[in-house]
Amino acid sequence: MVALIRGEFAKLLSTRLWLWLLLATMALTALFASLNIAFNDDPDTLAPPLATAAGQRLLFGTSAGGAQTLVAVLAAIGITGEYRHRTATTTFLATPHRSRVLLAKLVTYAAVGAAYAAACIAVVTAIAWPWLKARGIDPTLTGNGVPATLAGVVAAVALFALLGIGLGAWLRDQVAAVVGLLVYLFVAEPIVTRIPALQDWTVYLPGPSASALTQITLTDQDFLQPWQGGVVLALYALVAAAAGVWHTNRVDLT
Repeated sequence: MVALIRGEFAKLLSTRLWLWLLLATMALTALFASLNIAFNDDPDTLAPPLATAAGQRLLFGTSAGGAQTLVAVLAAIGITGEYRHRTATTTFLATPHRSRVLLAKLVTYAAVGAAYAAACIAVVTAIAWPWLKARGIDPTLTGNGVPATLAGVVAAVALFALLGIGLGAWLRDQVAAVVGLLVYLFVAEPIVTRIPALQDWTVYLPGPSASALTQITLTDQDFLQPWQGGVVLALYALVAAAAGVWHTNRVDLT
């Protein structure tokens, strides 16, 4: 298994896609954090004041915003690329137990997701610390529930990587998997979750579950408890991963 995981990292690092997506993730995170701070004093803002614990948790929770989507995309490409470039047959001939290959991919991209999350947390910290200090606000990484938020960010991004692997293994088509993820996470889900009449069940969708896990608070939207969000998101990830493994074990590679 160690050799398989090492091989997956070698495949990942053989192109620069991981780097471009990392840079894009960090740029999105910087944008989200900057907008949060810049417009926090606006009376129409949906975010709690940054001087409060809820406001600081929301600020650091933005680390997961762009990371979870792009990590899911990277993971989906990691598995669908095997079919697009016709390397799946060679890969599964070298390791006949296909589930072990999928498990290696799941471990690899979960670790990559955690690394992306850490990079985004560093970006938010670098932006927020001097900006908030200049406003007379003392940010903290050790109080106000921020440590739990940071742990939630890492867990949420890692779980989205598992979602990407599972969806990619099921669909096998790279364009369908990537476009489906982007449209759902950037367009469909944000629209649906803003409909008040649907909030009784939209809180259980992947995005709101991740928001609950990272302890995000908004004035116009309710979320599950953090532990509930973590359980729901983990169930999504595990079901997607299990479905991907099941389908891969039964699909005809020729």
